[in-house]
Amino acid sequence: MRLDTARLTLHAAALADIEADLESPAALARQLGAVVPPAWPPDLYDRPAMEFARNYLREDPDAGPWTFWYVLLRGPQAAARTAIGICGFKGGPTLDGTVEIGYSVLRDYRCKGFASEAVAALVDLAFGHAEVRRVAAETLPDLIASQRVLEKNGFRPLGPGQGSEPGAIRYVRERA
Repeated sequence: MRLDTARLTLHAAALADIEADLESPAALARQLGAVVPPAWPPDLYDRPAMEFARNYLREDPDAGPWTFWYVLLRGPQAAARTAIGICGFKGGPTLDGTVEIGYSVLRDYRCKGFASEAVAALVDLAFGHAEVRRVAAETLPDLIASQRVLEKNGFRPLGPGQGSEPGAIRYVRERA
């Protein structure tokens, strides 16, 4: 499964992709058929996050869109792609119709609109499912660029103390 935006391809992570990612950047490059920069993985996508994704896909191999997505920058040639980040859902819709997203882009690709573009694609995908009534995300107070990504995509902060961890800021976008 994949999503295409103006400059990106979002590739839905399969179990084999995550296992390759856990092995090495070179293995991930072979698996995705893409360049994986030496700085891989992006911030906040560490080994425990990869293991969480692997276990999630082992438990639910048919997770559909509610999984991790590799963010691939398309190059000037159709076959040229570079892994620049990760994004995705922290599971399918809850009983109240909420899905939560997360995202991280490699430092060299930040402040270029790629995270905003990837988040927009996830939001569109989520709201394409009738059972989804809101999309949530969390960030930290010092991650101003991350807050801007959410605000550009119509998210609003819920206020202090609403995050899942101390200091986290929870943002929500309701279905229009």
